[in-house]
Amino acid sequence: MTRPSISSKPDQAETLHQRIRSDIEKKILSGAWPPGHRIPFEHELRAEYGCSRMTVNKVLSRLAEIGLLDRRRRAGSFVSRPRVQSAVLEIPDIKAEISRRGQEYRYELISRRRRRATREDRALLVVESGTDVLMLTCRHFAGREPFAFEERRLNLAAVPTAADVDFSREPPGTWLLGHVPWTEAEHRIMSLNAGNTYAAPLSITPETACLQVERRTWRERESITHVRQVFPGNLYYLSASFAPAQN
Repeated sequence: MTRPSISSKPDQAETLHQRIRSDIEKKILSGAWPPGHRIPFEHELRAEYGCSRMTVNKVLSRLAEIGLLDRRRRAGSFVSRPRVQSAVLEIPDIKAEISRRGQEYRYELISRRRRRATREDRALLVVESGTDVLMLTCRHFAGREPFAFEERRLNLAAVPTAADVDFSREPPGTWLLGHVPWTEAEHRIMSLNAGNTYAAPLSITPETACLQVERRTWRERESITHVRQVFPGNLYYLSASFAPAQN
């Protein structure tokens, strides 16, 4: 028996909208629905969730806007292939970098907290008040030596599946690169002394020169993550190659 539609109540309709979107995103971001996979037709989703055509259409339209779905007239909706803009600086996978150096990689999750966006979260992630944010702090090691201290914010409205990931086992940067398509990135790089904030987690003196990299990524107009990574200056450098624009 088909469940009665609940879309006539705005608060319940919005909750159902979020549930449908979350279910579809989880299947895409987990790889259960790979790129090119046709998702169920609108009428199949309506029957599954007992909702109106408008609710399903709103969900699919939003997922198409942020680049997760390609909607094709009469053919249906398909999981998009990642469309990534070229960046002068690539987004590195610290785990892979250390392994390429021939060193043993180790990772330590220091803290994990889910919260409503604070003023600082809203400024760094560019999200609205009330947005759920996952705040992570962690350390990366090359052999026995601390290689980087990381503070990362994840926008759970954009990546709801991150709330269920065990980041004590997998670094957040590695997981994001493997599961979450992005379309734009912004880097901010500066030098600084470790100070009292970073000296202890990096096992260095407060006067030690460090390199700080801040990065923010988006999928279309939706912010995904902001990360701040601090490296002892003698352990890390950034390089990029590019060619002049062709007229």
